[in-house]
Amino acid sequence: MALYESTPGATYKGIAADLGVSRGSLRAWVLRARALRGEEPASSDTGRARQPAEAGDEAAERIRQLEERVRELEASEKKLTTERDILRKAAKYFAGQTHW
Repeated sequence: MALYESTPGATYKGIAADLGVSRGSLRAWVLRARALRGEEPASSDTGRARQPAEAGDEAAERIRQLEERVRELEASEKKLTTERDILRKAAKYFAGQTHW
């Protein structure tokens, strides 16, 4: 639950898969924790109809968030690839140094 709430752009499905729990269980935990804190659920409706401009603004914001998340993931992938390559070179080096 804390991982979901502290990860920008996280989805129930993605976090649940990472943790090995069902999406429904994670969602229930998050909603229960929010209720205990007296917070409104993030997906609650305010009871008024959305104006088309608001829907467009929300869509644009969602696209901006997704583009930002893609940039973060690409940077993370590059870092992991570099670390993997360094570890491969180190493994080759140390394997060559072993004379049993």
